[in-house]
Amino acid sequence: MKYIFIIALLLGPVMVVRAQCAMCRATVENSISEGHESFAASLNAGILYLFVMPYLAAAVLVWLWLRESRKNERKNKIRIRHIS
Repeated sequence: MKYIFIIALLLGPVMVVRAQCAMCRATVENSISEGHESFAASLNAGILYLFVMPYLAAAVLVWLWLRESRKNERKNKIRIRHIS
């Protein structure tokens, strides 16, 4: 139940995000004025990709660490039962 709540909390309020720095915005405005509208969408997607990747990598590492720690915890419980 806890995981469903977290997933709903993260995916529920999905909004269109427009992330651009000042230099990127100037480049996009120049390209739009010249008629290259697909360049602006591609640049925005690239910026969002670069923004999300470090967080995704950290989340994967935390997930792998938690999975391994739970496996080790189970192994330790089994060893304690056999010793007793």
